[in-house]
Amino acid sequence: MDSDHASSPPAAADGAASADRLVSVLLPLPLAGAYDYRAPADMRLQPGDFVIVPLGRREAVGVVWGEGTGEVAPEKLKDVIERLDAPPLPETVRRFVDWVSAYSLAPPGAVLRMAMSVSAALEEPRQLQAYRRRRGATASVKMTPARTRVLALLADGPPRLLPEIAREAGVGTGVVRGLVEAGLIEPVLLPPPPPYAEPDWQRAGPALEPAQAVAAASLAETVRKGGFATLLLDGVTGSGKTEVYFEAIAAALAEGRQVLVLLPEIALSPQWLQRFERRFGVRPAEWHSDLRSSERRTAWRAVAEGKARLVVGARSALFLPFPELGLIVVDEEHESAFKQEDGVVYQARDMAVVRGHLSGFPVLLVSATPSLETVQNVEAGRYRALHLPERHGGAALPRIEAVDLRKDKPPRQSWLSGTLRDALAETLAAGEQALLFLNRRGYAPLTLCRSCGHRLQCPNCSAWLVEHRYRGRLQCHHCGYAASLPPSCPACAAEQSFAACGPGVERLAEEVAALYPAARTALMTSDTVMGPLAAEAIVEAVARHEIDLLIGTQIVAKGHHFPMLTLVGVVDADLGLAGGDLRAAERTYQLLHQVAGRAGREERPGRVLLQTYDPANPVMQALIAGDRDRFLAEEAEDRRRAAMPPFGRLAALIVSGSDADAVDGLAAELARRAPQGEGVEVLGPAPAPMALLRGRHRRRFLLKCRRDRQPQPLIREWLRPVRLRGDLRLQIDIDPYSFY
Repeated sequence: MDSDHASSPPAAADGAASADRLVSVLLPLPLAGAYDYRAPADMRLQPGDFVIVPLGRREAVGVVWGEGTGEVAPEKLKDVIERLDAPPLPETVRRFVDWVSAYSLAPPGAVLRMAMSVSAALEEPRQLQAYRRRRGATASVKMTPARTRVLALLADGPPRLLPEIAREAGVGTGVVRGLVEAGLIEPVLLPPPPPYAEPDWQRAGPALEPAQAVAAASLAETVRKGGFATLLLDGVTGSGKTEVYFEAIAAALAEGRQVLVLLPEIALSPQWLQRFERRFGVRPAEWHSDLRSSERRTAWRAVAEGKARLVVGARSALFLPFPELGLIVVDEEHESAFKQEDGVVYQARDMAVVRGHLSGFPVLLVSATPSLETVQNVEAGRYRALHLPERHGGAALPRIEAVDLRKDKPPRQSWLSGTLRDALAETLAAGEQALLFLNRRGYAPLTLCRSCGHRLQCPNCSAWLVEHRYRGRLQCHHCGYAASLPPSCPACAAEQSFAACGPGVERLAEEVAALYPAARTALMTSDTVMGPLAAEAIVEAVARHEIDLLIGTQIVAKGHHFPMLTLVGVVDADLGLAGGDLRAAERTYQLLHQVAGRAGREERPGRVLLQTYDPANPVMQALIAGDRDRFLAEEAEDRRRAAMPPFGRLAALIVSGSDADAVDGLAAELARRAPQGEGVEVLGPAPAPMALLRGRHRRRFLLKCRRDRQPQPLIREWLRPVRLRGDLRLQIDIDPYSFY
């Protein structure tokens, strides 16, 4: 459980040890620490070098982490097999790996694995075979017009690739190969071309308005000055934040530095990436889960060699081996998608700040609804804030109203109130566009038997199966289990007795089709939009006004600009407020504010209707009044009274396993050893809200500490004597964001 480096011997090697140098090699495996190896006298190794070493009966690739400890008996040491011809892992990245390991209590090798996620990139890129005319060679074959054309093409100039020769000379590839056999032309190996073109930082961007220009100048000056700083670019939706931070990117590129822009993965749309291309003349290098393995290999190697100057990626891009990183931009910094929940658990926004601090460069956080943690850091003077309080081009913020569903009740088996129906009809009649937002995928969140009340539940998770009627499937959104709707109830055997309860976006689309049959509608959810190209197609169709009414989940809220969209209807504004999540109110406010920001982004005014059963809720009142700061102040006071983050420290420990009794036994052992003391409180063990997940039973502890107490030393000591047996697992989450 301890993340401190250890030195443990691999399998013993025969023979006496020589006076060869010892090196410590960290492997990308969840081991306790680095291992000592001998570096042969003829192998010059430096920290950061990628090497192949023996590990038991196999070979593994690792990184030289430093000098060997000498704690292992010489006769047990093995030799490093080979040094790979790859750019070394930069010292700042190695320090970052150690820091993340110590903070998250994850084994350092598990963190290193994220920085070595593409093993094929460590191989030297394959050279290209081209052809040139052999000097002094005379024709030994009959010259045909085709052969003559090839030789004329290659008479002057650089070597050419086979497809290029065939195309420009108008011949088949066999003609070229025949000339090679005749000795008239010869093959040569060429290095592969640069994978990414250089971004043009001098390329002019759009004219900035006064507030934008002031913020952009301040950011650019901070980048040019260098040194660590964390800044918040706080601007309302539609204020042109992206164009402002483009100026900071241009300044970093002008200084010869690499730049990383982090985005929530669902915001990495082709439309968004095209904005970079318009500003800098080239598409940035990309890093996200939709890339093919060859694209990931190219991107990783280009970053390591300094050939990718501008990278846009999801949270894992933070662990790419940048040798010259000079700026990180975290766009939509409030997004919970920046929290990695599996494997090594980390918050990419916070780790971006750490990486900037370790390497001494600025980090820019960008949001229209900054997180409470970031706001508190600004108020404490740790971060500096720049504000864009108005929309670009004089567009007004939309008018937000609450629709009280206790008074304006939708008809039975309907989900749209009379007020929202009328507003939709008016908007469509005016030739404008509307958006209906419901953050619930599928047709219905629950299916139950009318006869006995039995609810269809996932066999692997503590979750109801969601009906996806368009695909004719029931699905668990936690583990992916899917099945057809059974013909009869498994509890009472009643046939044709199942009823769909509650709305998902598919059911909402069904209602809209009946109410507005002439409207051109489209669904935009992670289930219906498969990949960036599909998302781009829908976004462009909306922008061209080929769609009148868009229905979607949270992916519609991410930065899309639709000039003719004037109405946003939030079907269930209360949806995110349920449950025990301490950030529920904050997240709901952020999400609804973002989706409201899709309305009225140009000259036509926007209107937002929030359907709610609790219009007096502070979230609804803050949205209606446009008073974000008051909401955040009240939220901060609630957290302060409860000593919850950011005014206290919190860590979650989840025990899981396939055997419920074994899980309970380990949980009881941990409870007996739980840390105690002033400013420390342990809650649990208790069944996690998702008590069964992917077939594993789960029990949870919450460790609360005063702000001045660090949880990591307490947890290390707590877990030091614990040994995990069988398939028992223990996950540690410092600063948890999810409580499932």
